[in-house]
Amino acid sequence: MTIATRLGRPSADDNISTDAIASEGATSTNPASTPHLAETPTPVKRRYAGLILAVVLITQLMIVLDSAIVNIALPDIGSQLHMTSTSLSWIVNAYTLAFGGLLMLGARAGDILSRRNTFLAGLTIFVAASLSGGVAQDQTLLLASRALQGVGAALLAPSALAILMSIYTTGRDRTRAIGYYTVVSASGAAIGLIAGGVLTSVASWRWVFFVNVPIGIVVLAIGARVLPRAKLQRGSVDAVGAVLVTLGMTSLVYGFIRAASDGWGDTGTLAAFVAGVVLLAAFVSIELRVAAPIMPLRLFADRDRAAAYVARLLLVAGSMGTFFFMSQYMQIVLGWSAWQSGLAFLPIPVCVFTASQLVSRVIAVRVSTKVIAAVGTLLSGIGLALMATLGAHSTYADMIPGLVIFGLGNGIAFVPLTTAGLSGVAPADTSVASGLVNVTQQLGGALGLAILVTVFSTAGSNPAVAPGSPAHAVDVFVNGADRGFLVAGGMLAVAFVLVALVMRRPSRAASAAAPVDGDGFDAAELMAIETATEALAEA
Repeated sequence: MTIATRLGRPSADDNISTDAIASEGATSTNPASTPHLAETPTPVKRRYAGLILAVVLITQLMIVLDSAIVNIALPDIGSQLHMTSTSLSWIVNAYTLAFGGLLMLGARAGDILSRRNTFLAGLTIFVAASLSGGVAQDQTLLLASRALQGVGAALLAPSALAILMSIYTTGRDRTRAIGYYTVVSASGAAIGLIAGGVLTSVASWRWVFFVNVPIGIVVLAIGARVLPRAKLQRGSVDAVGAVLVTLGMTSLVYGFIRAASDGWGDTGTLAAFVAGVVLLAAFVSIELRVAAPIMPLRLFADRDRAAAYVARLLLVAGSMGTFFFMSQYMQIVLGWSAWQSGLAFLPIPVCVFTASQLVSRVIAVRVSTKVIAAVGTLLSGIGLALMATLGAHSTYADMIPGLVIFGLGNGIAFVPLTTAGLSGVAPADTSVASGLVNVTQQLGGALGLAILVTVFSTAGSNPAVAPGSPAHAVDVFVNGADRGFLVAGGMLAVAFVLVALVMRRPSRAASAAAPVDGDGFDAAELMAIETATEALAEA
């Protein structure tokens, strides 16, 4: 029985109801949609619904695969292109900065230019960037390709889920569609870890980029045929705000990474920090004055919501070090192959998926958001602290407790922090608030990795190990990685304190008053599922 068959009939007749699809404008999980500017799709033939579902699921799989595969390939990329650990961090950050900084702009573009057009444009960019990344002979082209992949993903991701929500409008069918979307994300993270190791070991690191090309071309051809067309809508796009926040965050990240190599007193380092602060101040000024801000600052007025945004940023910032350092630790220090390292990471996505499902289906109805988020951030921090105890002669058995506890903590924390980030939001701001949740995740990851790489590079080595000896390079890496894990754990400790002291326990009345969409779905629950899958992608 196919997925499309199990989902049942999207409508009672041969076409999906135009009215049902149009109503999605008021309840979309698209990060920047507004009801009065929602696109008006044309009817979609029922036989295309299954193909549209396949297009969306395969697209999500590509995005998840891309994140997981690249982390495993970092040691090989660094060796062939002569990149240091500091410069390797840009392979991750070039993508996340472009993705996070332009995500809400991409969602807004979907509202105005139609989600079909935005989806196809984003996929085209993503595939072209994957091809150029695969053929790159130097780090300049590779980093430019990664940034371009982020641009494509920023256009692609919000439109993909919005299209899925518009096609499956009834409670039962939408629940199943979201379920498949979540399963693809969870399995995609695991597949990516294994595939990245196998491709890197058997073929080359270049295939972690090339793998997107044939898949993307097929999806592009099918999508152009079956995705619903829509009338273009008039509306404004806060392009200036999107550019300012992206450049501002990029400048701050560059400042931290430059500090790792040239020191905190370096003129270029100081200039980067000053430029970042000025650009972000200009961004805030623009958002206060523009008619349709890409990030309405009123969303930060509620203390629970603001605390959830900051805690989520810290959670992702601290978590990024796990994948960046551990993939290199397994291959550089322990001498494992890329595919062995990929398999070794499997406890994380499995635990994230298991814990997030338990929270969303069982625990959340019995325990307050504050308590769940506090437990999740605390467990994540404990997992990172355990990783900081690893040494040059540690075994996989020594790693498992940290990986499992870290994965469970992430799975527990992401859902309540997402729900808190959307709780109490006015209906007109629900989509924008959901976009802000994802933006804090992407930008928090980039900023966190930059800080942790700086800590890693300035940690030094054990004086007892003679410079130039075979053990010196290993000792330098282990000492730096352990210091990075400790600082990452400190970020999670701050997140725990923030949740415990700032967030309030929601009353039953407040919970009952949570906004519900037209099909009886809590908007926060829908976004919790989406953003939990984003967390799996980071694994």
